[in-house]
Amino acid sequence: MSTASGRLALRLIVLIGILSFFADFAYEGSRSIVGPYLASLDASGTIVGAVGGLGELLGYGLRLFSGRLADATGRYWPITISGYVIQMGSVPALALTSGWSSAAALIILERIGKAIRNPSRDVMLSHAGKQASGYGWAFGLHEALDQFGAMSGPLAVAAVLAHDGSHREAFALLFVPAVVNLRLVIARWLYPKPRDLEVPTSISGARLPKILWIYLLGAALVAAGFSDYSLIAYHFSRAETVPSNWIAIFYAVAMGVSGVGSLVLGKLFDRFGFNVLILLTLLSALFAPLVFLGGFWPWCRNLGTRHRRP
Repeated sequence: MSTASGRLALRLIVLIGILSFFADFAYEGSRSIVGPYLASLDASGTIVGAVGGLGELLGYGLRLFSGRLADATGRYWPITISGYVIQMGSVPALALTSGWSSAAALIILERIGKAIRNPSRDVMLSHAGKQASGYGWAFGLHEALDQFGAMSGPLAVAAVLAHDGSHREAFALLFVPAVVNLRLVIARWLYPKPRDLEVPTSISGARLPKILWIYLLGAALVAAGFSDYSLIAYHFSRAETVPSNWIAIFYAVAMGVSGVGSLVLGKLFDRFGFNVLILLTLLSALFAPLVFLGGFWPWCRNLGTRHRRP
């Protein structure tokens, strides 16, 4: 591993992280308020949950096909770019919707765009990871930049709503980071063949290792207990446990914690491996009772009463 190749790999990771910053700024900003927005369009809780669930199903299930396509063709950048175009185009388009059905279609389309681009993007990160001091650090650094964008987007949306702006105006604001993200074609010119960054290795045997199937089973169980934030935000709005202009801020705080944690936990993963994932999975399982059962701390509940609409 040469110092020059290590620097080149790190530049690629940072560059993709910056692109992900603007992507998450846009789509996580929209996801922080789609629950209340659908509610304002007279969508029921069942509809909000179904839209979020279907979006996540397609957002993860389609990766099986986009990932295989990336491996078969080796065209990582074109596939990544096409996914970003679909995803970034659907976010500001929410500002033009007038009914819950058209909004739901765009929310699902945004998830499809992510499904298209994520496997190819992650392959490029993995190619650079070994040259940049470890896979955990590479993905942790990328995830930190990614999540700081995911924190900034909801905060920008919250600022619009706090100044008496509408949901549509908030979606329109997200056009700016979406356009910045789509300039990722520049990166395509700088790194036309990311796989060249990785030292060639060979894998013997045709069967996938047992640990992979155990990991997939665990991931499936985590997904079975997953609740999309659109449904959580819908619950906050309907139950009035959180003031409406705080819902996006709550999401931003969660994204910020995730971003900071990614840097630390990426290093820990390189050192301790899957034990880190087991502990984090057990801790994250506490989200359901904390979110859906009971109220909130008294001072926040009182604040919510003061901000509650008549």
